[in-house]
Amino acid sequence: MPVRIVPATLRDLSYIAVNLRPEDRAEIDCQCDGWTPALLALTALQGLAYVAELDGNPEAGFGAAEQRSGLWTAWSWGTRRMRRCVPDITRFFHGVLGPRVAARGAFRVEARPLARNELALRWLARLGATQRCRLPAYGRNGEDFFLYDWTREGWNHVSVSKTTGTETAAASADRAGQGRAGA
Repeated sequence: MPVRIVPATLRDLSYIAVNLRPEDRAEIDCQCDGWTPALLALTALQGLAYVAELDGNPEAGFGAAEQRSGLWTAWSWGTRRMRRCVPDITRFFHGVLGPRVAARGAFRVEARPLARNELALRWLARLGATQRCRLPAYGRNGEDFFLYDWTREGWNHVSVSKTTGTETAAASADRAGQGRAGA
Protein backbone atom coordinates (compact mmCIF):
# COMPACT_ATOMS: atom_id res chain seq x y z
CA MET A 1 0.00 0.00 0.00
CA PRO A 2 1.35 3.45 -0.87
CA VAL A 3 1.96 6.32 1.52
CA ARG A 4 -1.09 8.47 2.08
CA ILE A 5 -0.96 12.04 3.46
CA VAL A 6 -4.01 12.98 5.53
CA PRO A 7 -4.95 15.82 7.88
CA ALA A 8 -3.68 15.04 11.37
CA THR A 9 -5.89 13.82 14.19
CA LEU A 10 -5.13 13.73 17.89
CA ARG A 11 -5.32 9.93 17.81
CA ASP A 12 -2.79 9.55 14.99
CA LEU A 13 -0.33 12.11 16.36
CA SER A 14 -0.56 10.55 19.82
CA TYR A 15 0.21 7.11 18.36
CA ILE A 16 3.23 8.49 16.52
CA ALA A 17 4.42 10.36 19.63
CA VAL A 18 4.25 7.17 21.72
CA ASN A 19 6.30 5.33 19.08
CA LEU A 20 8.91 7.98 18.23
CA ARG A 21 12.16 6.95 16.60
CA PRO A 22 15.16 7.60 18.87
CA GLU A 23 16.42 10.65 16.91
CA ASP A 24 13.09 12.44 17.27
CA ARG A 25 12.69 11.50 20.95
CA ALA A 26 16.17 12.93 21.67
CA GLU A 27 15.34 16.16 19.82
CA ILE A 28 12.04 16.62 21.66
CA ASP A 29 13.48 15.63 25.07
CA CYS A 30 16.05 18.42 24.99
CA GLN A 31 13.54 21.09 23.95
CA CYS A 32 10.53 20.31 26.11
CA ASP A 33 10.32 19.95 29.88
CA GLY A 34 7.96 17.21 31.02
CA TRP A 35 6.37 16.51 27.65
CA THR A 36 3.95 13.67 27.08
CA PRO A 37 2.78 12.12 23.80
CA ALA A 38 -0.68 13.66 24.28
CA LEU A 39 0.76 17.13 24.92
CA LEU A 40 3.07 16.86 21.89
CA ALA A 41 0.09 15.81 19.73
CA LEU A 42 -2.12 18.63 21.02
CA THR A 43 0.62 21.18 20.41
CA ALA A 44 1.11 19.94 16.84
CA LEU A 45 -2.59 20.46 16.09
CA GLN A 46 -2.27 24.22 16.68
CA GLY A 47 -1.27 24.87 13.07
CA LEU A 48 -1.30 23.06 9.75
CA ALA A 49 -0.78 19.42 10.73
CA TYR A 50 -0.62 16.28 8.58
CA VAL A 51 0.10 12.60 9.01
CA ALA A 52 1.82 10.24 6.60
CA GLU A 53 0.26 6.79 6.71
CA LEU A 54 2.10 3.70 5.51
CA ASP A 55 0.01 0.57 5.00
CA GLY A 56 -2.80 2.35 6.84
CA ASN A 57 -0.69 3.08 9.95
CA PRO A 58 0.27 6.61 11.03
CA GLU A 59 4.08 6.79 10.79
CA ALA A 60 4.97 10.51 10.63
CA GLY A 61 3.49 13.79 11.73
CA PHE A 62 4.55 17.06 10.14
CA GLY A 63 3.36 20.57 9.60
CA ALA A 64 3.86 24.24 10.35
CA ALA A 65 2.46 26.67 12.89
CA GLU A 66 2.39 30.45 12.93
CA GLN A 67 4.37 31.86 15.87
CA ARG A 68 3.42 35.46 15.16
CA SER A 69 2.26 37.35 12.12
CA GLY A 70 4.37 36.16 9.18
CA LEU A 71 6.72 33.90 11.20
CA TRP A 72 6.10 30.15 11.11
CA THR A 73 7.84 27.10 12.55
CA ALA A 74 8.01 23.83 10.60
CA TRP A 75 8.15 20.50 12.46
CA SER A 76 8.17 16.77 11.84
CA TRP A 77 8.62 13.59 13.86
CA GLY A 78 7.81 9.97 13.34
CA THR A 79 8.21 6.29 14.03
CA ARG A 80 11.02 4.06 12.81
CA ARG A 81 9.07 3.63 9.55
CA MET A 82 9.06 7.38 8.86
CA ARG A 83 11.99 7.08 6.44
CA ARG A 84 9.78 5.21 4.00
CA CYS A 85 7.38 8.17 4.02
CA VAL A 86 9.97 10.93 3.49
CA PRO A 87 9.76 11.05 -0.35
CA ASP A 88 5.96 11.51 -0.21
CA ILE A 89 6.19 14.06 2.63
CA THR A 90 8.80 15.97 0.60
CA ARG A 91 6.49 16.10 -2.44
CA PHE A 92 3.58 17.21 -0.23
CA PHE A 93 5.77 19.87 1.40
CA HIS A 94 6.69 21.35 -1.99
CA GLY A 95 3.27 20.92 -3.61
CA VAL A 96 0.84 21.72 -0.78
CA LEU A 97 2.25 22.69 2.62
CA GLY A 98 4.86 25.23 1.48
CA PRO A 99 2.50 27.06 -0.89
CA ARG A 100 -0.28 26.96 1.71
CA VAL A 101 1.95 28.58 4.34
CA ALA A 102 3.09 31.19 1.79
CA ALA A 103 -0.53 31.92 0.87
CA ARG A 104 -1.25 32.63 4.54
CA GLY A 105 1.28 35.45 4.52
CA ALA A 106 4.42 33.80 5.84
CA PHE A 107 7.59 35.74 5.21
CA ARG A 108 9.78 33.29 7.14
CA VAL A 109 9.51 29.64 8.18
CA GLU A 110 12.03 28.26 10.66
CA ALA A 111 13.14 24.81 11.77
CA ARG A 112 15.56 23.98 14.59
CA PRO A 113 17.03 20.46 14.38
CA LEU A 114 19.35 18.93 16.95
CA ALA A 115 22.89 19.33 15.57
CA ARG A 116 23.60 15.58 15.78
CA ASN A 117 20.39 14.62 13.92
CA GLU A 118 22.09 13.98 10.56
CA LEU A 119 18.92 12.69 8.90
CA ALA A 120 17.05 15.91 9.73
CA LEU A 121 19.95 18.08 8.54
CA ARG A 122 20.09 16.30 5.17
CA TRP A 123 16.31 16.39 4.77
CA LEU A 124 16.07 20.12 5.52
CA ALA A 125 18.70 20.78 2.86
CA ARG A 126 16.72 18.64 0.40
CA LEU A 127 13.60 20.63 1.27
CA GLY A 128 15.43 23.80 0.25
CA ALA A 129 15.95 25.27 3.71
CA THR A 130 18.97 27.47 4.34
CA GLN A 131 21.19 26.71 7.31
CA ARG A 132 21.60 30.09 9.04
CA CYS A 133 23.63 29.36 12.16
CA ARG A 134 24.58 26.95 14.90
CA LEU A 135 22.72 27.51 18.18
CA PRO A 136 25.22 26.49 20.88
CA ALA A 137 23.68 25.18 24.11
CA TYR A 138 20.12 25.71 22.78
CA GLY A 139 18.81 22.47 24.30
CA ARG A 140 17.79 22.30 27.95
CA ASN A 141 20.88 20.19 28.72
CA GLY A 142 23.25 22.28 26.62
CA GLU A 143 22.74 20.45 23.30
CA ASP A 144 23.62 22.31 20.11
CA PHE A 145 20.99 22.93 17.44
CA PHE A 146 20.99 24.57 14.03
CA LEU A 147 18.65 27.25 12.76
CA TYR A 148 17.31 26.60 9.25
CA ASP A 149 14.80 28.74 7.39
CA TRP A 150 12.90 29.43 4.23
CA THR A 151 12.14 33.07 3.43
CA ARG A 152 9.65 34.64 1.07
CA GLU A 153 12.48 35.38 -1.38
CA GLY A 154 13.17 31.65 -1.53
CA TRP A 155 9.64 30.76 -2.54
CA ASN A 156 8.77 33.81 -4.64
CA HIS A 157 8.44 31.46 -7.63
CA VAL A 158 5.05 30.25 -6.25
CA SER A 159 2.33 32.01 -8.22
CA VAL A 160 -1.05 32.97 -6.78
CA SER A 161 -2.87 30.62 -9.16
CA LYS A 162 -0.58 27.74 -8.14
CA THR A 163 -1.20 28.52 -4.47
CA THR A 164 -4.97 28.62 -5.00
CA GLY A 165 -4.83 25.16 -6.56
CA THR A 166 -3.00 23.76 -3.57
CA GLU A 167 -5.50 25.35 -1.21
CA THR A 168 -8.22 23.44 -3.04
CA ALA A 169 -6.24 20.18 -2.82
CA ALA A 170 -5.63 20.67 0.88
CA ALA A 171 -9.28 21.53 1.51
CA SER A 172 -10.31 18.35 -0.31
CA ALA A 173 -7.99 16.35 1.94
CA ASP A 174 -9.55 18.06 4.98
CA ARG A 175 -13.03 16.98 3.84
CA ALA A 176 -11.92 13.34 3.62
CA GLY A 177 -13.21 12.76 7.15
CA GLN A 178 -9.78 12.76 8.75
CA GLY A 179 -10.24 15.86 10.92
CA ARG A 180 -9.89 19.57 10.39
CA ALA A 181 -6.32 20.31 11.38
CA GLY A 182 -5.03 23.35 9.58
CA ALA A 183 -8.43 24.37 8.27
